[in-house]
Amino acid sequence: MSDYQNPYSTPQATADNSFQRPSEHDLQGEFKPFKTIWLSPRRTVRQIVSVDPTLHVLLLACLSGVGETLDRASMRNLGDVVSLPVIIAIACLLGPVGGIVGLWIGSWLIAFTGKWIGGTGTSETVRTAIAWASVPTIVAMLLWIPQLLMMREELFTSETPRLEANPGLIVPVLALSLVEIVLAVWSFVLMCNTIAEVQSFGSAWRGFSNMLLAGAVVFVPIIALVLVAIAVG
Repeated sequence: MSDYQNPYSTPQATADNSFQRPSEHDLQGEFKPFKTIWLSPRRTVRQIVSVDPTLHVLLLACLSGVGETLDRASMRNLGDVVSLPVIIAIACLLGPVGGIVGLWIGSWLIAFTGKWIGGTGTSETVRTAIAWASVPTIVAMLLWIPQLLMMREELFTSETPRLEANPGLIVPVLALSLVEIVLAVWSFVLMCNTIAEVQSFGSAWRGFSNMLLAGAVVFVPIIALVLVAIAVG
């Protein structure tokens, strides 16, 4: 009697039994990550990792990099040195590169230090967590449009004669700035949760601790070197 006819033989693997990554339709619940990430970050990032950990990660990193470049240019009054078109060009060309590099380095540090406190995430899943948590700050980039229309190059300069000559602009400018701050804070809250999820932490506070630990690995040695240099000098 052949194995095929023997009812007690070990079942043989066939092509139909091969493992396949779960599809969106196989997942329980709604899979609209750009919508659900706002209020259900842990469930959303869990679904994304199950379907495809790389889903839109590069795109989100690039857009986040553009926003961060514009923010730094504004805080450092880059407009005192270069024109507004140059600032926009720098943000659009170099921002995506900085966003990708920063995401890759940051995710490695968080995954690495997370293992010290029992984290189980990989650099890939941590990248997913960080990238998708940045959705609110990416949405906040839309607020640059009305601000540029009202302030123009003065968004990036230390002097603001247009604003001083039009006090009525102060209220809408402050309101838009407040919305940006709220979105930035919410993005941080989401990141604590998404990192906790991919690291298998029960609490978002442990995700926050993981980020602090990663930051300490970078800044503590730098501070120590500065203090040594001051002491020696």
